[in-house]
Amino acid sequence: MKAKAVIEGRALKYGDNINTDIISPPQYMELPVSDAAAYAMGAVDPGFAEKAGTANIFVAGKNLGSGSSRETAPLTLKYLGIEAVVAEFFARIFYRNCINIGIPAIECADAGRISEGDELEVDTAAGVIRNLAKKESYACSRIPAHISALIEDGGLIGHLRVEKEGRK
Repeated sequence: MKAKAVIEGRALKYGDNINTDIISPPQYMELPVSDAAAYAMGAVDPGFAEKAGTANIFVAGKNLGSGSSRETAPLTLKYLGIEAVVAEFFARIFYRNCINIGIPAIECADAGRISEGDELEVDTAAGVIRNLAKKESYACSRIPAHISALIEDGGLIGHLRVEKEGRK
């Protein structure tokens, strides 16, 4: 899976303190990700799984991914087609779990300016989000080359496999 330097798509927008229990409810953790995904974000948006079929950039406010260190939260998002996660700031473990499974996690102080359904271009190399709907641009964190390589390889396990077997 090749990482894109520019991710284009529509925004799914949520507020502050979206924790891992909201993203991936604990009562469904034992299910395969394919089944658990139907319940993702159900506490705040029961239609999230269906909406994720029409939008691929998850945008939230402050403290995205606080709570447990479960990897199922970003795995569920990835399963539903989320290609990038944007927030004002992340809980550290969730941020790293996103990277470890191959989802770019982008910090953007202006994430609050993005609305549900906005058409976005997230340039992970340049560190800019272009909001085509509002004709605005926002500075955001850049993904360093070594993290881009990890994402490009599909996450940490894919990257370790490439390191062991060699890049083709």
